[in-house]
Amino acid sequence: MALLTDLYQLTMAYGYWRAGRHRAPAAAELFFRREPFHGAFALGAGLAEGLRFLRAFRFSAADIAYLRSVLPSTTEDAFFDYLCTVDASEVTVSSVPEGSVVFSRVPLLQVKGPLLVVQLLETTLLCLVNYASLVATNAARFRLLAGPEVKLMEIGLRRAQGPDGGLSASKYSYIGGFDFTSNVLAGKLYGIPVRGTIAHSFIMSFTSLAEVQPRVLPPLAGGEPVDLAALAESWLQRVCELLQSPPEKANQGELAAFVSYAITFPHNFQGLLDTYCVMRSGLPNFCAVALALQQLGYRAIGVRLDSGDLGQQSKEIRRVLRACSTTFQVPWFGSIPIAVSNDISERSLESFIQEGSEIDVIGVGTNLVTCPLQPSLGCVYKLVEVNGSPCLKLTEEEEKMTIPGIKAVYRLYDDAGHPVMDLMALEDEPAPKAGQELVAHVLGRRGEATKVRPSAVEPLHRTYFRDGQVCEVLPSLPEVRSHAQTSLSQLSPAHRRLREPQPYPVAVTEKLHLLLAELRQARQ
Repeated sequence: MALLTDLYQLTMAYGYWRAGRHRAPAAAELFFRREPFHGAFALGAGLAEGLRFLRAFRFSAADIAYLRSVLPSTTEDAFFDYLCTVDASEVTVSSVPEGSVVFSRVPLLQVKGPLLVVQLLETTLLCLVNYASLVATNAARFRLLAGPEVKLMEIGLRRAQGPDGGLSASKYSYIGGFDFTSNVLAGKLYGIPVRGTIAHSFIMSFTSLAEVQPRVLPPLAGGEPVDLAALAESWLQRVCELLQSPPEKANQGELAAFVSYAITFPHNFQGLLDTYCVMRSGLPNFCAVALALQQLGYRAIGVRLDSGDLGQQSKEIRRVLRACSTTFQVPWFGSIPIAVSNDISERSLESFIQEGSEIDVIGVGTNLVTCPLQPSLGCVYKLVEVNGSPCLKLTEEEEKMTIPGIKAVYRLYDDAGHPVMDLMALEDEPAPKAGQELVAHVLGRRGEATKVRPSAVEPLHRTYFRDGQVCEVLPSLPEVRSHAQTSLSQLSPAHRRLREPQPYPVAVTEKLHLLLAELRQARQ
């Protein structure tokens, strides 16, 4: 993984080495400049993968041989010999816990170590954190819109940016609040619950009940196997009579597919209703097979829609399921889960809520894994100190100016337990105290000073990597997911809302503000 970097990182490394600056103590910060999706927050993710990269960071003999072919021929052999010794054993990394709510300009990661190594880590750490945090944030937005009761399933593997993008999307959408993935490999690697339904191709492959083999299914309680196809046909007559729909309008190939699937998976039968006509074919056929299964002691587990007005259809389907429940005296039938898919977006979820839909499970693919509303979080990695001297990048755009010095970061809370400000202080400053008034300068407000009296103060960063090893026990993926949901729930409604949220204030202490002003003046 050491070569998973940009070429200029290696040419700069050679420049540091030639200048004798390669071992100068340095510090860099990884952060983003603007909250994604026009929201007020992001979720920090990718820490565990970043730590795994740091543990393994070193150049192999094959890496060195390749670099000899890429770098200029004037590059000294001694530099390549030095690269053979480079690792992350002198690097220290502190970070917000994975899954934490984070805000613009606040460091997600702080990296300290020899200048050459700190420089070489930049691109890979950005690669590991950028997409992870973006997808986790995107998933969190879907979860906030859907509410806590609706189940969310990530189904984006076929639309993802390659296999690695697909796996990352499954992992980080789970952190962001999704319940399941369709990605089997992600389930194996990360322990994410895997779910799936049935595709149109399976239903289209049948044309008549004569193709159903085997046809029989033993009752759950035991006894002689029953011809499920014949039983489903008899139920279809009763269902169509209830719905006042001609039985001949129900597609026989679809009925055959449902029967075959039910015989194969009697405990997990679910129907995809829109291969032909939902109300005249898909729903009557599903109800017929589900009621036949129920007669043998089994329960169908759901239906899915993949086209049309999903919200309106869900209400029509629920009405039919409840009618069957009442008419045929099957109490659980009316609450069979209804799942939907079909290019689901944030706007889709908003319309489901406005319509009062009956949807229980939502599958999201393209609009989750590709993040079309914002394809990159835009994280950057900037030096903030070298050889004990603070570094400052000056620019005409204020948001691109860096905040100098090695910092401690604190989250300040109000009486209700909501975060009200993230405060950056120089590392050697005393920590703010709960109940004690302090002066802060909110970034983006032209240095305006404000007074804050926090009810609680939380240091945001923990040291996760030191002396070449991970030095804190990392939480499991479900624990990271739980932390993310807790972190989101602590936000005030004004900061948590997805449309026109109130900007969250990020500030610096008086001392850091003065240092920033001093360095700006000195460099102008």
